[in-house]
Amino acid sequence: MKRRNFVATAVAGTAGMMAHSATAKKNDSQRTFSLKNNIKHSVCQWCFNDIPLEEFLKILNQLGVKAIDLMGPKDWPLLKKYDIHCSMCNGAEISLTEGWNDPKFHEQLIKNYTEMIPKVAEAGYTNLICFSGNRRGMNDYVGLQNCVDGLSQIIPLAEKHGVVIQMELFNQVNHPDYMCDNSLWGVELCKHLGSDNFKLLYDIYHMQIQEGDIIRSIQNYHPYFGHYHTAGVPGRNEIDETQELYYPAIIKAIHETGFDGYVAQEFIPTWDDKIEALKDALLRCDV
Repeated sequence: MKRRNFVATAVAGTAGMMAHSATAKKNDSQRTFSLKNNIKHSVCQWCFNDIPLEEFLKILNQLGVKAIDLMGPKDWPLLKKYDIHCSMCNGAEISLTEGWNDPKFHEQLIKNYTEMIPKVAEAGYTNLICFSGNRRGMNDYVGLQNCVDGLSQIIPLAEKHGVVIQMELFNQVNHPDYMCDNSLWGVELCKHLGSDNFKLLYDIYHMQIQEGDIIRSIQNYHPYFGHYHTAGVPGRNEIDETQELYYPAIIKAIHETGFDGYVAQEFIPTWDDKIEALKDALLRCDV
């Protein structure tokens, strides 16, 4: 092919592809947002806390998202008004850094969880978050045994009320010194406690930073994972092509384990339209 003819043909082809791409984007923008709901979708409200909670709940109703994460008792009546489930309750913990690995916090934590577990059950919810706390020079094995000693005192109550206590995994970049910072430590804690009413909140963002190999971890340890959080790496922003994780494959791996709990979006939106960012994330996870 002569160069002149080649260039002309290439330009025409490029123009055609651009026109097709523009049409596809227009069609996508006009497409009705709809979820298959093979995965139970949830959203962490704190990532969208510049939107008043009641307004945000109305938006979730419009999107067909039926759950929200990390809400305490004071907000539960409003959730019930809009028929939004609290997929991860909070309010019993002291803090992320002061947790079950330190016996000096056990008395307060046992009191808090003993009061909160019946409230969670009475409200019709299941999951209640907890934290290991920071090491502060403590050996990981000592900290694990301390967690067992403390949590063992509330697990029977959780079993009685059908509440699942879930300890979240964090990375050392965002949460330096936090003890429950890897899957194996968390799984070992689950094994020591030996109860279906204690699980791990597997935060995909945190564990990609801390240990990687996300899909293999899900396949190997999914019986111990009771809840999932999402976010893009690096930056904790949208889960689109701007980051290194491919969420459709990750969510597919979760779905293939038979998981019937919730996957909650916990990314911090950077798009001008935060709800469009949320819709995009939900569709990427709607396997």
